[in-house]
Amino acid sequence: MPDNFIKELFQYNSKCFAGFPDKKSAGAFIDELFDFLFLPDNFRRKTEADVVKEFFELQTRLRALLQDVMAEKEKVVVLTNNFFSAVPEIYKQLIKDAQAILQFDPASESLEEVLVAYPGFYATAIYRFSHQLYQYKIPIIPRLFSEYAHSKTGIDIHPGAQIGHPFFIDHGTGIVIGETTIIGKNVKIYQGVTLGALNVAKELSETKRHPTIEDNVIIYANATILGGETVVGRESIIGGNVWLTNSVPSSSLVYHKSEITVKDNIPESELALNFVI
Repeated sequence: MPDNFIKELFQYNSKCFAGFPDKKSAGAFIDELFDFLFLPDNFRRKTEADVVKEFFELQTRLRALLQDVMAEKEKVVVLTNNFFSAVPEIYKQLIKDAQAILQFDPASESLEEVLVAYPGFYATAIYRFSHQLYQYKIPIIPRLFSEYAHSKTGIDIHPGAQIGHPFFIDHGTGIVIGETTIIGKNVKIYQGVTLGALNVAKELSETKRHPTIEDNVIIYANATILGGETVVGRESIIGGNVWLTNSVPSSSLVYHKSEITVKDNIPESELALNFVI
């Protein structure tokens, strides 16, 4: 490898990424926070004093991450304290999310199953933690958390999105929820749904680019809803494979009409006509 390239690489990375947090540490922290809150086995093997100690250790871990991207140590302490003060309310919201999954998914058998085995719940939890930090205008770290969850679940939720509770993701793989999306209460989303922007021009970064989904909406698999001015009215159902760039009123049923022909008992003479050489 040329010496000049090594020198340029060193200079560039030293300048640009001096304040970049360690990705592995960020992933480890967010998993430990999730496990601390939602894995009952941890509590059965510990005393209350152990749990208090672990809670303070998590605060120390977060402070270390924030110090990688923020120079003001006093501000880091304040933001860390603010985040952990918000954790009890986030926990309540997430329990409502989990209860909604248990209520509406016939395959779920217990709340514990939802907490430890449902990727949609995990992605929602990491989103809610990330969103709290995003509101503090902390750079990089909220995206590291959300992209870590994305890599594990295939569910891409920008930490800037505003999502009410309860929120129900079923299956989840391939879901994309953009930065300026607003989602109301009791919304259900299935795999492959995109809540995206009509235009990705950089000059639109400060505008609302993603849709608004009002309360009690269901969006079925592979639907695509685009645009900052697009509003899906409350109580609406968006069918699978729908492409939507316009607002729809409350209690709408929007579906993609396709035609599938099933033909059986085809004579062998007709089958021969389908061969391609």
